Order: sequence, then C-alpha cells, then structure tokens
Amino acid sequence: MTGKEIFSHQEMLDQISGKTRVFVLLYKKGSEQSDCSLKNLAQTDAGEMEQNVFLADVSQVRDIHTVYKVTSVPTMLEFENGNFVNVLKGCHEPNFYKSLFENAVYAAKMKSGEAKPQKRVTVYSTPTCSWCTTLKTHLKKHGIRYNDIDVSRDQNAAQEMQRKSGQMGVPQTDIDGQVIVGFDKTRINTLLGIN
Repeated sequence: MTGKEIFSHQEMLDQISGKTRVFVLLYKKGSEQSDCSLKNLAQTDAGEMEQNVFLADVSQVRDIHTVYKVTSVPTMLEFENGNFVNVLKGCHEPNFYKSLFENAVYAAKMKSGEAKPQKRVTVYSTPTCSWCTTLKTHLKKHGIRYNDIDVSRDQNAAQEMQRKSGQMGVPQTDIDGQVIVGFDKTRINTLLGIN
C-alpha cells in the first residue's frame, strides 16, 4: 500500500475530519529508518484502512511535527475521530503495520489530559498459550494498547524475541525495550504505572 502524501497541518486536519481512525506517517526521505518504514508500509496490505493512511515528509512539511512534539522520524501519529490518540516511533515490520490497520492492536484511547504517550508494549504469544490470554486480558482491562505478535506464525519475530530475552517461552512482554518473560503481573504493573 502507499499512503497519500499531505503537505501541511491544515491539509492533514481536512483529511482526518469525519474519519473514525487515521494514521499519519512522518518521515524524512533519504533517512535509513524512514526508508525502512516506507518500504515496510509499501509491503503491507492495509485493506479498507488504505484510504486512511497519510504520509508527510518533514523536510517539506514543517508544521505537523511541531504541533505533536515529534522530535524524531519515522513516527506514526494515530487519530480517532479527529483526536490525536497515540504515537508510534521507529521502523516496524510489515506484520506490525498490518495488525495495526486490522485493529489487532487493542485500540485504547489515551486518557484526556495525559501528558505523554503510553509506553510501547509488544506481547509475544501463541494462540494456545493460556498465560498469553491472561496477560492480554489484563492489558485490555487496564486500557493498555499493545501489539500482539503470534510467534508460532512468524519465525523472524520468534528469533527477535529469543534474541531480546535469551528464552523461547511465551508470553513475553517488551515494554519500551524491557523484556518480561511470563506473566509477572507486579513487574508489568510497575513498568506501565497500573495501580
């Protein structure tokens, strides 16, 4: 898929108006990470969401990243019903974007008045793992947005998971680079600020 290029903050606001869910990728042409994001996005089947994915090159569009306090690219901004709800930084695999667009990522809105975006949470799981289900239910119950990766279907993700933690067991949770093996509720709650 290829998103539609936009050239100003006002054009972006016009495009997202009236749409339930919209994604805007801020990138810088020629940057290695941005090119990685664009390449992986191009390999993604966004389905019905394709018309709701927009691109803005920060070397040409200078008024979007300042409004949303974006200091590095690539960064994906997410909007729900015209409201800014989340930011996803860095280059992600095509399966991440696909799950994002298919709504496999649990869509929890940021609480109004929250000063900073939620931490990046990735859950490595398998469909037959009961502790994985328990973990995901816990995150949903507390409105934590996460990316769910089924390592039984994605060998690259399984290898990445093992590289990060040194272990193959699931569930594993990556919270902003800190990996938790198993369902360690206390540690997960501490890292995510769940009371």
